[in-house]
Amino acid sequence: MDLLSKRDYELIAEAQKAIRLKYDQKHYNHTVGAAVRCKNDKVYVGVNLYSLHGACAEQVAIGTAITNGERDFDVIVSVRGKEGEEIIPPCGNCRQILYDYMPDCDIIVSVCGELKKIKAKELLPFSYSVE
Repeated sequence: MDLLSKRDYELIAEAQKAIRLKYDQKHYNHTVGAAVRCKNDKVYVGVNLYSLHGACAEQVAIGTAITNGERDFDVIVSVRGKEGEEIIPPCGNCRQILYDYMPDCDIIVSVCGELKKIKAKELLPFSYSVE
């Protein structure tokens, strides 16, 4: 696992800003923010859409990037809380999506209180693959 760079901390700040601006204190429909940085340094953000079959913040950020023509991803991070104070790992569904769309992308995670990066494909061992 790799340690974080200044650019990684800037990406975390973008995810925190996304949830800080859109946090839903009343219904808790939006409690997670995510930011994905592409290989060309463009950053896309998203917040979760809470529902029975909602979308995670990572999915929204990735979908926004893809909608804008991106296909080469570098790093993604997700934060939870009104100020985005907690770095959270992707859920199981997101791990599969990350594996499908960006297996070599780094994911920022908290390991025993220390922030590190790990490849998406390492978060889901024995994953389903059509290859």
